[in-house]
Amino acid sequence: MKKLGFGFMRLPMTDKDDPKSIDKEMLKKMVDIFLERGFTYFDTAYMYHDHASEAALREVLTERHPRGAFTVATKLPLMFLEKEGDQERIFDEQLEKCGVGYFDYYLLHNVNVHTYEKMKEFDSFGFIAKMKERGLIKHIGFSYHDDAELLDRVLTEHPEAEFVQLQLNYLDWDNESIQSRRCYETARRHGKPVVVMEPVKGGLLAKLPADVSARLAAVTPGQSDASWAMRFVGSLPNVKVILSGMSDASQVMDNISTFRDFKPLSEAERAALDTAVETLKARVKNPCTGCGYCMPCPAGVDIPRNFRVWNMFGVYQNAASAAAGWKNIPEGARADACVACGACLEKCPQRIGIPDDLRRVREDAHTWQ
Repeated sequence: MKKLGFGFMRLPMTDKDDPKSIDKEMLKKMVDIFLERGFTYFDTAYMYHDHASEAALREVLTERHPRGAFTVATKLPLMFLEKEGDQERIFDEQLEKCGVGYFDYYLLHNVNVHTYEKMKEFDSFGFIAKMKERGLIKHIGFSYHDDAELLDRVLTEHPEAEFVQLQLNYLDWDNESIQSRRCYETARRHGKPVVVMEPVKGGLLAKLPADVSARLAAVTPGQSDASWAMRFVGSLPNVKVILSGMSDASQVMDNISTFRDFKPLSEAERAALDTAVETLKARVKNPCTGCGYCMPCPAGVDIPRNFRVWNMFGVYQNAASAAAGWKNIPEGARADACVACGACLEKCPQRIGIPDDLRRVREDAHTWQ
């Protein structure tokens, strides 16, 4: 199987403020290009695009292509389990929404210190193992957002997991909170192949500041910024699939060009990336990837959008652009609407102190206006 996977988390939309407004015609073209070039792995989840992603996958993929031409991965949302029977109900709903008779890959979604207790309460590993025995799942694993110590415990207690999905990218590689390197090494020590999520960190590494991009181009010209990020994770020996959330056909083609004749990073290229990381670390305001797991906010704040504007201000150091982005956020969804209730804190896979950072967004916003 080729290493590039199509993530159904950041799909093209007809209305940027409505995650359900997936541009199906554009997406069909993207899916067709992806398959025509020999790539087969599609990844979705129960809540992506405000619960519309799985149904979109059925419409653009499973109803239009033979079942043997692709593989489908989706996930059991541990955060939504409340009572006995929820797992069975959600799983049956997912089979119908995705339009498949079985899942090639099925994951427990967002395992962390909080959801791990719920996972044990509902015996979620036991549930997906039973679905595998019934032929409804081919391979079982889990997506993970926590430290390496807990990952070691999960893999020790559940050797039946066949793979683990981790957030890996060159900016988070040595981050003490996200622990990309340590989690990768833990999975490798347990003999579990890794599916990579967030290789371009929510798009942050797909378009670098001009000075950073120029330094990389001086070492190896002719590559997109995104290709540097994809080649970083693609050069890791224990990586099985690298997911990319693609929102237009040009991104599909760029990724395909990276993986069609894949070349691991050279020592000179790794050194150039190390320099880029030091520059970006000094500029990035917080590690938000725009995943939206913190939403909806009880006070109506659009948390990812506020952090996107804030991070772009830090990375590109452009106050005028930040001011324009801030004005495009509806007034009631801006950071100043935060009441610091803390409902978002447990949900954030990046462990961001969201209320505190929203306060810092408000402070910086005064300098943009």
